[in-house]
Amino acid sequence: MISTRPKEPLTGTTQIPRANSLAGDVYEAIFNQLMSLKIAPGARITVDNLVREFNVSHTPIREALGRLEGEGLVVKQHLVGYRAAPQITRHRFDELYELRLLLEPAGAAKAAEAMNDEKLDILTEAAGVMTRSDNRDERANYSAFARKDAIFHDRIMEFAGNELIREMLTFQHTHFHIFRLMFHRRVTEEALGEHQTLLDAFAARDPGAAAKAMHIHIEHSRDRLLPAFDEI
Repeated sequence: MISTRPKEPLTGTTQIPRANSLAGDVYEAIFNQLMSLKIAPGARITVDNLVREFNVSHTPIREALGRLEGEGLVVKQHLVGYRAAPQITRHRFDELYELRLLLEPAGAAKAAEAMNDEKLDILTEAAGVMTRSDNRDERANYSAFARKDAIFHDRIMEFAGNELIREMLTFQHTHFHIFRLMFHRRVTEEALGEHQTLLDAFAARDPGAAAKAMHIHIEHSRDRLLPAFDEI
């Protein structure tokens, strides 16, 4: 049960605003730390430490960690507690990009064929190119883009009309895992330009251009993140 008694702010805490869904706010805060590598892959996540940092009760922390576990970002170990999921291996990275190159360009072509103004508006909103933030908190911007990127690609596969392929890609939580490889402004800035190229192809209802733009986008994403393995 969440205490309703006001608490004095703790020195050095990260304050979480009391919104309608406190667990949702806590989830976003921990998600941001995972994506920006403030919580390193494989690091232990102590509930009591998060309670003190965010100045909340145990309940929203555990709810948020349960949600993150479902997304593959947190691992719960019996009698041990929570840890951040380990970093994906180079072999797994190569497999994910091979899978994406096989499926997503064809999906982009099918989405272009089925495109209409309503769908284009949805993709434009998800792509993030119109909402580049002036927020100087780069860690928050990075994690926000990781989520937008996942939604953008998921929407494309939704409009492609093959729910099995969409579910397969979603189940891998591909975007969350690959974005945890590297916290760097280049990852977002270059990807936003590639999203715009995809949007242009969708606006033109050009399947060939959409497939080509998606292929290039995925290859560039792979090349941007490969250097992370040199540091492991």
